[in-house]
Amino acid sequence: MKHTLVFATNNRHKIEEVKALLEGIGGDLADKYDIVSLADIGCHDDIPETADTFVGNARQKAYYVKEHYGYDCFADDSGLEVEALGMEPGVRSARYATEAGHDHEANNTKLLRNLEGETNRKAQFRTVICLLLDGTEHIFEGICPGHITTERSGNRGFGYDPIFCPEGYDVTFADMPLEFKNSLSHRSKACVELVNFLNNTL
Repeated sequence: MKHTLVFATNNRHKIEEVKALLEGIGGDLADKYDIVSLADIGCHDDIPETADTFVGNARQKAYYVKEHYGYDCFADDSGLEVEALGMEPGVRSARYATEAGHDHEANNTKLLRNLEGETNRKAQFRTVICLLLDGTEHIFEGICPGHITTERSGNRGFGYDPIFCPEGYDVTFADMPLEFKNSLSHRSKACVELVNFLNNTL
C-alpha cells in the first residue's frame, strides 16, 4: 500500500516540476509514495507564510498540514536572492512588487528597475524543503547560482525565470526546456536530497 505524502502547495508549476523530478530520479519511490497536492486532500486554506527565512516558511507550511490534516508532508519555500540588493527579494520574492503576490511581470519589472546601472548582477535561487515523516522533521536545501540579465528572454517557466541566467550558461531559465532546467534548478537540487533520503528510508 502506498504511503500518502502531501506536497504542501497548490502551485501547479511547482507540482509539475517536483513530480517530473521524482519520476526522473526517484527509482522505486513512485511505487512506495503517492505524492498529492493540498487540493487533493481538500485543503484550500490560505496557509500562513509569515517567517523571515525560507526555513521558517517551509516549516510553517509543513506543520500546518500535519496539525490540521494529519498527513505526512513536505513543504518548500523558494526565492531569489540578489547580491547587490542585500539578498532581496528573498522570502518576499512572490510579493516583491505587490502585497497580493504572484504578479510575475510586476516583480520582474521592479527587479530590473532596481538593478538599473548596477554592474554586480550576481544572484541565486534558493529552495528549502521541510519534510515531516513519521513524526520527525528533516530539512533539505538547494542553491542555483547565476546572474540577473538586463532584459527578459524566453517564454517558458514562471516567476523570475525570464531574467535569471544560471551560472555557466548564456540563456535564461525561461529559454530552457523544463527537463533541462530541472537538472540545474535550486528546487531540483533540494528535491534530489529529499528523494535520496526517502529512497534510503524505504
